[in-house]
Amino acid sequence: MAAKPLFSKVLQIAMVVKDCDAAVRIWADKYGIGPWKIYEFNPDTVQDMIIRGEKVDYAMRLALCDIGGVQWELIQPKDHKSIYAEFLQQHGEGLHHVAFGTENYSDAVRFYEEQGLPVLQGGHWQGLTYTYLDSLKDLNLVAEIYDLKPDFAWPEPQDVYPAE
Repeated sequence: MAAKPLFSKVLQIAMVVKDCDAAVRIWADKYGIGPWKIYEFNPDTVQDMIIRGEKVDYAMRLALCDIGGVQWELIQPKDHKSIYAEFLQQHGEGLHHVAFGTENYSDAVRFYEEQGLPVLQGGHWQGLTYTYLDSLKDLNLVAEIYDLKPDFAWPEPQDVYPAE
């Protein structure tokens, strides 16, 4: 057993959806959950995109909202390349990953490498490195972790729904 937990807290729960804007409207208009901050991730906004260790450019539209201190994310793949597109094709819409806090980003990645569990996907966005780890065999989910620059601040979204 590990001396201390690899993950220290739940930061985010994420779903893959076919249409981000339609999903946001359901969450906000029907359930009163919002506002949603909407971003486009693509080769123009994200650097060093990788999928399974290879440089691959991919694109997605995503919406973020806080629900009870946990960030909720809705992701619409904009091409067929990402792990989100794979998930949508294989499973349809649904829960995709959980982002966890970790005391040391590098130690967490190294732990996975030592277990023979690969980095599934990642990139660098606005001072945030996001990394998806293959926890499917052991935990039945994809785990995401972040490596944040100390001065990281969320950039202005491309859109907000409902409008503030």
